[in-house]
Amino acid sequence: MLLPGVMAPAAHAETAPEQGVVAVKMSNYRDWQPGLERVKVDAPSIYALVPLDAHWSLEGSAVNDAVSGASPRYHSAVSGASKMDDSRTAGDVKLTHYAERQAWSIGAASSSEHDYRSNALSGEWRLSSEDNNRTWNIGLAYSDDAIGSTNDPTLDKSRRTWQLMAGVTQAWTPVDLVQLNLGLSVGKGYFSDPYKFPDSRPDERRQTTALLRWNHHFEGWGSTLRTSWRLYDDSWGVRANTLDASWVQPVAEGWTVTPMLRYTTQRAARFYYDPVYDATLGAPFPPGFSRLTNYSADQRLSAFGAATAGLRVDWQINRQWKLDLSYARYEQRGDWRLGGDGSPGLEPFSARWWQLGVSRSF
Repeated sequence: MLLPGVMAPAAHAETAPEQGVVAVKMSNYRDWQPGLERVKVDAPSIYALVPLDAHWSLEGSAVNDAVSGASPRYHSAVSGASKMDDSRTAGDVKLTHYAERQAWSIGAASSSEHDYRSNALSGEWRLSSEDNNRTWNIGLAYSDDAIGSTNDPTLDKSRRTWQLMAGVTQAWTPVDLVQLNLGLSVGKGYFSDPYKFPDSRPDERRQTTALLRWNHHFEGWGSTLRTSWRLYDDSWGVRANTLDASWVQPVAEGWTVTPMLRYTTQRAARFYYDPVYDATLGAPFPPGFSRLTNYSADQRLSAFGAATAGLRVDWQINRQWKLDLSYARYEQRGDWRLGGDGSPGLEPFSARWWQLGVSRSF
């Protein structure tokens, strides 16, 4: 959910990187519901960071997603599944200038697929304190999206979004790092899902986020505990809390193992409805359909709880070469929600993804 080209910094002196990096990664994603193999994604990507001189650096990445599978048209009903094959190509580039105790960056990003195109511009400024124990950051991004549909060749909609992020990172003690980021996103345009008829959403969405991170290093073990809490709220009525924890543990010379856990609980959008399926009626229209302005049975806008467990292994082969392998499993259920009832009638949703990467410094 980060702004295009805007990354949350750690507290450090603002100097250009001394080494360049090239990293190649291969990712694979798959999700499913009972009786339905849904979406599969293969995504090779490449990233490069190049120091230009003592005050400038250039970085960028590119990815190609090959998507295939079946996705429910209505709610989470298997009977409404449709076959799909798609490909997405995306890339971004960022130029950064480093000065005494500060740095600024400008970036651009683009993504294209057969029914969706997005272009974004971003800027960021960071300032460190004199002792380099504190860093303030602020970022601004603008994206322009074009939305179409293979089901409706006449559909030609647009969406424009402004995003603002500001935060502070503080080295609290020699072994504690604390960070607070606040975000605001305001989008106007087409937000409905053309593949989940009937679906009609407001033409404006305001999203706010608060992210608090705390990292603690255990000197005796050489380990680091990374924790975070993220609060999300938007003008559609969705509210979510996410707790995240990971443990970075060196296990041998050059080897590091990082297990992680994450839990999310979400309140449904105000216009989300729980459809009742009837074989004779077709699409699950909401009660009072003709009198409603906004309505959606999209499972992503429902009330649910979700848990993720994962593991990452890093191998620093030598000063130049590094390998990493990660795996994660995601489970979502309506009755896993905390703080209220989850949406009824949802099929269990499961997903898993893995990623293999290799990088070289120069």
